[in-house]
Parts: sequence; C-alpha cells; structure tokens
Amino acid sequence: MFGYIGVNRGELKVRELERYRAFYCGLCHTLREKYGFSGQLTLTYDMTFLVLLLSSLYEMKEREDTRRCLVHPLKKHRQLKTRATRYAADMNLLLTYEHLEDDWMDEHSLSGRIGSLWLRGRVRRIRRRYAHKAEVFQQELEELHRYEQKESKSLDEASGCFGRLMAELFAYKTDSWEPYLRKLGFYLGKYIYLLDAYDDFDKDQKTGSYNVLRQFENEQERQERTKEAMTMMIAECAGVIEFLPLLRDEGILKNIIYSGVWTRWNQILHRQKEGEYKDGKRSL
Repeated sequence: MFGYIGVNRGELKVRELERYRAFYCGLCHTLREKYGFSGQLTLTYDMTFLVLLLSSLYEMKEREDTRRCLVHPLKKHRQLKTRATRYAADMNLLLTYEHLEDDWMDEHSLSGRIGSLWLRGRVRRIRRRYAHKAEVFQQELEELHRYEQKESKSLDEASGCFGRLMAELFAYKTDSWEPYLRKLGFYLGKYIYLLDAYDDFDKDQKTGSYNVLRQFENEQERQERTKEAMTMMIAECAGVIEFLPLLRDEGILKNIIYSGVWTRWNQILHRQKEGEYKDGKRSL
C-alpha cells in the first residue's frame, strides 16, 4: 500500500531533483547498512518524502557522502542523511512487516508469510524501541481487517484506519508541530488507501478480495467518486504544507503534494485507456 507519494520529475529544477535523489539514496543505504539486503528491498518513495519533510521542518543537520551500490556499481552517487533518515528506515521496515502480516491474515498470502518471517528478527528491536507506534500500527490494521470482513461501504471507515496509522507515523515527536504532522499524515494516509483501492480494483475483482470501491455501479462513477474524495484529502494536506515553515526543500515538498501525488493516478488512467485501445483493436 506504499509507493504512491513521489515527485513529478518533469516539474522539478535540476538541483531539486539531485537533492531528492540524494535523500532517496541515503535512505536506501541506511536500510542496507542497518537491515541488510532484505531491508533495502522495502525502500519506498513515501518514506523519502517523510525524510525531506522532517529534515526541513526541524532544520536537521545533513550528512553528505558519495558511494557506489549494486544499482550503480560504476559511478559513485551522492547521498544525504539526517536524523530523520534513521527514523524513516526503522518505520519503513516496521510497516512493511505489518503489511506482510496483514496480507497473510487477510488473504493467506504465502509471499506475505515468507516475507514477514524473513523480517521478524530485524523488526523485533524496532518494535521494542517504538512500542507505542508498533501497537498503533497493529491496532489500526486489525480494525481495517474488521471493516473488510463486514464489507464496509464507508470510504471514511476503511481509509480512516490507514489515515490514523499514517498520522502516528508522521508524529515524529511530542511538540508544537505534532498536531499538524498528524493531520498531514492522516489525510495523506486516506489518500493512499483510496488510490491503492482504485489501483487494485481489477485484481480484487478477479480474486474476490474486499475493495471499498466495489459499491459503485460503473467505472465512470468509481473514477469520479474516488478522485473527488482524494482531491479533498490532498487539499487538507496542502493546507498543512502551506502552514509549516518548510524553508529548506520547500520546492520539492510542494512539488510532491501539488503534483507528484497525482503522478500514479495519471499513470493508472493512462494504463486503462491503453487497455481499452488494445481491447478495441483486437475486436476489429
């Protein structure tokens, strides 16, 4: 359910794109350094956004380095890290583990079971260090499972669970910024849940898995109602971004919230149109 919060690369300045990549590489290296190759596989763009957000808001000191890696073995690439990088790496692994456990519980997914067992040892220390957050994540996923079991038709019930999970994730520490970070995480989480439901709709139809968007009668209504709800979520996120004093990397953060979050949505719509064209061509 992650991987939806990235940048619109075409709208970023060259310097901004380089910084974004450097933070992404910094998070990737931290995951590899702390948790090995399995940790590195959990890397998401969503957590890169969190690193940039927290680093900017709290004006964290940056550590810069250049390294080679398996993806870029011939040329060293710039890396940027802050205190938020370690936090995001821990949360990335913990949420991946909870997601895999949820897949096993919901669908008896063998890959989910194998993945969660693979990560269990690495996650144990994180759960001890962030006991409250781990408890909230688990509680919200269990609540979501209950809504799925009763086949809830409420967009707010289903997406609200993931929103509260993300609110806890964004609450880096208890201070004056916590309510605003929680609000941003909450609405961003609801957006991610709805976009993921729309993205997975065809697959869920084939497997019979729960999808809150199944209540809509046709594709046009499903698309319109989903975009309407997601637009309201992102409007709330934008309000928080405009309020917070994000002087460093403001351009990147606004690119993500105003444009980047819609990149995947547009890709899904384009994929649907391509599918319709191919189906039509085959039928001629």
